[in-house]
Amino acid sequence: MKKSAKSYTRSFLLWEIFVGLKLTLRYFFGEKITIQFPEEKTPLSPRFRGLHALRRYPNGEERCIACKLCEAVCPALAITIESEPREDGSRRTTRYDIDLFKCIYCGFCEESCPVDSIVETSLSHYHFEARGENIMTKPMLLAIGDRYENNIAKEKLADAPYR
Repeated sequence: MKKSAKSYTRSFLLWEIFVGLKLTLRYFFGEKITIQFPEEKTPLSPRFRGLHALRRYPNGEERCIACKLCEAVCPALAITIESEPREDGSRRTTRYDIDLFKCIYCGFCEESCPVDSIVETSLSHYHFEARGENIMTKPMLLAIGDRYENNIAKEKLADAPYR
């Protein structure tokens, strides 16, 4: 009988609403944790995986040897590679496409590459304005790699103890 009277009193006085308001007021007057996005950046993990890039050797030749391991290991089937042999007998890619809408940024492509050709950079702020821009082609990936090679090399050196 006593329990039901207590329950009835709390129901009549709308006790749950007051408990909710108490929680709301505590956070309303507490310290704000909102980040003003363009001016302030959120901290990124050192193992963050962002936009893909293809790297080159210091002599300017692309690193990719068209082994197609990254295409085989990709769980989302986001990578498409076509290759042909060159005159010296080595293979190089003629087509290297990554569909960023399919990609789940797992990093398997980067881990499987025997020559560190494909890497995932720490670039997290990119967008697409037109249909079809989500497919990164070989020239686009090489351009990203050329532009950010210094940063990529520093990240590779910093990540060396974890390998």
